[in-house]
Amino acid sequence: MADIPHPQTLQELIDEVRKAFDQDKVDVDYVKTVMSNYKSNYNDWKQYALWDPHRYTRNLVDSGNGKYNLILLCWAEGQGSGVHDHMNAHCFLKVMQGTLRETMFDWPKEADGVTEPVKERFSNDYHTDQVTYINDTIGLHRVENPSHSERAVSLHLYCPPFDHCHGFDERTGQKRTCQVTFYSKYGERTPFPLQELQTSNQSVLLGN
Repeated sequence: MADIPHPQTLQELIDEVRKAFDQDKVDVDYVKTVMSNYKSNYNDWKQYALWDPHRYTRNLVDSGNGKYNLILLCWAEGQGSGVHDHMNAHCFLKVMQGTLRETMFDWPKEADGVTEPVKERFSNDYHTDQVTYINDTIGLHRVENPSHSERAVSLHLYCPPFDHCHGFDERTGQKRTCQVTFYSKYGERTPFPLQELQTSNQSVLLGN
């Protein structure tokens, strides 16, 4: 992999990712390595880092000509996602600052018409500049900032992009449809505040 580029800036990383997704087939190892080769620089991404004290935020960096979304997620102390899937998309995650904990789960099984609880498999902590990858064949996951004193930031790439996914109740395995929205786009706050949808089977998910 000596020929794989080492982007020096976030913009160079964006350029390399665009080239990679010009191809018909996604080379997962190539994209992971390119993302890993870029070393996080706060000055590169600070314009996209918008925070909310009550929930983690999804901040759109690049829409990838409709082929993918590149999103900066900002996690205040102790914030985390629920257990969720990725709608058959590729999901790459690079830690830009701090530490994130990823907990993996099996898909819930159904027996005699009853859905079983999701089964936790293992957890890994990822630190600045480490990269991980998931898709729905690997399983479900939950991501959280385990620190109660330090913030965390991560860069996520989803291909293809999606505007909803499924969240899962850990105790019952029941799933619900979640709308995924952006807290900001290209460094600008989205114009309308995000509100929880007041229905029994939908909610807003600000997650990865």
